[in-house]
Amino acid sequence: MAAFAAEAGLSITVCHFPPGTSKWNKIEHRLFSHITMNWRGRPLTSHQVVVNTIASTRTRTGLRVEAELDTGSYPTGVAVSKAHLQSLPIERHDRHGDWNYTIRPQTADTGGGVVGTAGMRTRVQALALLSDPRLTGMTRRELDDLAARLAPAQAAQAEERLFRQRGGRRRKAKGAHGRPLLTDADRVLITVVYLRQVCSQKVLCELLAINPMTIGQAVRQTRKLIDQHRVTLTTTSLGFATVQDLHNYLQDGTTVGRPPLPEALSDPALTGMSHHDLQQLIERLALPHAAVIEKRRHHQRGGDRTPGTRRGVFKQKLPDTERILATVLHQRRLCTREVLAEAFSVSRGTISNAIAEVAPLLDNAAITIEPADTRFRTATDMIASTTSGSETTGADQPPC
Repeated sequence: MAAFAAEAGLSITVCHFPPGTSKWNKIEHRLFSHITMNWRGRPLTSHQVVVNTIASTRTRTGLRVEAELDTGSYPTGVAVSKAHLQSLPIERHDRHGDWNYTIRPQTADTGGGVVGTAGMRTRVQALALLSDPRLTGMTRRELDDLAARLAPAQAAQAEERLFRQRGGRRRKAKGAHGRPLLTDADRVLITVVYLRQVCSQKVLCELLAINPMTIGQAVRQTRKLIDQHRVTLTTTSLGFATVQDLHNYLQDGTTVGRPPLPEALSDPALTGMSHHDLQQLIERLALPHAAVIEKRRHHQRGGDRTPGTRRGVFKQKLPDTERILATVLHQRRLCTREVLAEAFSVSRGTISNAIAEVAPLLDNAAITIEPADTRFRTATDMIASTTSGSETTGADQPPC
């Protein structure tokens, strides 16, 4: 609609009328009920059957619709990014602005493009950025060789998928409808970048303006082929949470990550034990903690890992050592879980999950954590209370 408004120079007003606010919903429901009843029992041998069925529908009050087959070829899986949506000249109405709004025609000085050729051009540029050797871990020539190596298997995989959807062999020549957004080489590139842990699928969706289902299917299907061909992809230390961070790195090499954990959180004044005792506690709980995590994941999967699954591509927000440290600080009753979340730069849910995993391990090992005498309201106050380099503490005995 934004493209049509810009082409025609007209303002387009959209009125969806939320449920229960207008009689038009009853009219729409009645009309589509008639279409459904007329459709029942008719073999859909061609698109013309669908068009004629819709066009022949008429309600008792004379309401009908015009139906016409659009023979154009359109890419499937397109998504509108938040940045592009915000750039459109959309004027929301006072009542139910998400449902009712007006799209103004864009002019040359608005700076916003419409979805179409410009979107394809932007997607091609984004794919060129992703093929940077710093992200893929290989030269562009090696990436092309990998794509050529997987191409026959990708074609066979696509034909097998269509065979299952049809329920048999193809009766006619392959049609030109449903033009895919991603070529086979693009799917290989996206999968390589994802498996190297450069960024999440959410960032890829926003960068390429493609919906999550399309990205997820491309990664899942291509990963199976990569595993079958025994292609090894090394993970990278880079990690980008936003598209802007990715652009900044490719332009000037700057990286943005989670701020390093202050060593003050492991200070004996907070943990109630020396650094040596804390390290021994972490080593003692490492194996049982790993077993608990794997047991939970096995239960969630309903079985063993299968080739082609994601199997935890991205690292945890809190490593195992920090999960144990967070549980120790919580059992010391130094602060609330919200304060711990602020100190570790994660959400409260992540802290709660860590405590739920580690606390039973401390109970099973009969390890008692003595409560502290002081309680802090903010993470800043808790960190400021420690003295750097201090190993003296009132609890020099082992924690168990």
